[in-house]
Amino acid sequence: MDLKLIGAEATDAERRAVRHAIPEAEIEILQGRAVTGGHRARSLRHLLLPALAAVQGEVGWISPGAIDEISRRLAVPPAEVYSVATFYALLSTEHKPDRVAHVCDDSACRATGGESVLSRLGDRDDVLASPCLGQCDLGSAAFIQRAGEPDRIIAPATAGAVEAALAGGEPVARTPVRPRRSIDILDRIGIVDPASLASYREHGGYAALERALELGPDLVIDEVTTSSLRGRGGAAFPTGVKWRGAADSDSDIRYLICNADESEPGTFKDRTIMEGDPFSVIEAMTIAGFAIGAEQGYLYVRGEYPDAAGALQNAIDQATEARLLGDDILGEGVTFDIEIRQGQGAYICGEETALFNSIEGFRGEPRQKPPFPTEAGLFGEPTVVNNVETLVNVLDIVLLGGAAFAEVGTRDSTGTRLFCISGAIDRPGVYEVEFGTSLRELLDFAGGAPDDLRAILLGGAAGSFVGADMLDLPLTFEDSRAAGVSLGSGVVVVYDSSTDMRAVARRIARFFRDESCGQCVPCRVGTVRLEEALARNLTGGTPLETDLIDDIDIAMKDSSICGLGHTAATAIQSAIRLGLL
Repeated sequence: MDLKLIGAEATDAERRAVRHAIPEAEIEILQGRAVTGGHRARSLRHLLLPALAAVQGEVGWISPGAIDEISRRLAVPPAEVYSVATFYALLSTEHKPDRVAHVCDDSACRATGGESVLSRLGDRDDVLASPCLGQCDLGSAAFIQRAGEPDRIIAPATAGAVEAALAGGEPVARTPVRPRRSIDILDRIGIVDPASLASYREHGGYAALERALELGPDLVIDEVTTSSLRGRGGAAFPTGVKWRGAADSDSDIRYLICNADESEPGTFKDRTIMEGDPFSVIEAMTIAGFAIGAEQGYLYVRGEYPDAAGALQNAIDQATEARLLGDDILGEGVTFDIEIRQGQGAYICGEETALFNSIEGFRGEPRQKPPFPTEAGLFGEPTVVNNVETLVNVLDIVLLGGAAFAEVGTRDSTGTRLFCISGAIDRPGVYEVEFGTSLRELLDFAGGAPDDLRAILLGGAAGSFVGADMLDLPLTFEDSRAAGVSLGSGVVVVYDSSTDMRAVARRIARFFRDESCGQCVPCRVGTVRLEEALARNLTGGTPLETDLIDDIDIAMKDSSICGLGHTAATAIQSAIRLGLL
């Protein structure tokens, strides 16, 4: 196997970056196994994405020489390294300026000036339009990649602030934003020091872990099952069932993954928790790992969340030093470690099997199911995947009991739910409410629906538009399902009469066109054709081709491997039914 690119040599900076991501000790392990040949020689392939990210962060792009260096050290063919590098939006195999600004032009940011920021910056090679950056509560946003320096977020962003950052200035630090309404799982945010383990413990931190160790794995899972906790990422799968499936597997190796790749446009609730209460995420992951019998966990954080990644790494370091993580946790003989992996700009990696491929060092393309993750997930072993909000709920379940948790909300939708409100609303932000609260009541907390309400996007780009006639909808899994809509990841984007809904619909279609991994022909082609149809209607003045859109929708739903293809046309179809287009 030829592992050399002709004439490609890595620079000293590129070599340093690769060695940082792939230490010499790891290479020695690889070389020791390479004598057996075949797939075992690629046992360190899971370090491929960290290596690519390290080079990108150090020099601003990934050169042929860097590809060659990574290829040689991991025994992965250069073509495969290149294939992975070109899959992610935040990685570039073409030379870029040392500083690049990704400026959000999604609908929520457009409503707060994002479009004007882009127009004022003009056409330049160091400014790129970006899908949602998860800062919708703060206004327009920009993500700054800086070679040799930490990446930063600017929110709210102005053209002047972006220009200053691109010129070498340090972006102004963001002021942490407290939740607009907290009942339970958000209560510590704004009160505890997110950088201090001592502060977290002073406010009840790690009491849940101590209780979990007293109960033992089986009773912890029993309490989670009794609570009827459902996943808060969109699928709403019963958490206890997922945990039990992995725990009861025959394998001696199991993995836990916290899916913090929060990329659904309009979603920022998990970011709020990670930045404001990072130790709660680490504690909850430790409990989950203990319960299912996993010794290794991965925290997959969205690449555009540098502040969250930094807060979580600090929490991991302090927890490890205090023997709350790692070997012999709290002297109970329990082992559990957490490794942070940062995504590099691929919405599809929020799908759990695509996430597995990303961690393993492959393109983030979804896998066929079955087998299901609890049977064969990460590295082929039983794996549990939960998002941040789901996991943090476990703390109260362990402390108070599953039955007490189930008393809040409704029979089929227990506990509280976080909603991300943005758009034409007085007080955008994260709101925690009991399941069963109506959409109208939720909006009232944020200042109320505008008098000229045009529509509400419920559930994100993969969700549905609803009109004023749905304001009294109880926000539960069962009521939303009966109404033919989804709560999704808790997105609520409000649009008033000033909004060009045709432009919003096209932006959603363009998002799915860009984010389709391309593995399925119906999705790869269908998302393009969908965006083209909406473009013809918006810019060409042609009548909306509803029959074509119906055909595309059916083809993608019937034939796509994952949920992206299944839901790519959902919001568009709902807008057509409401007469918005």
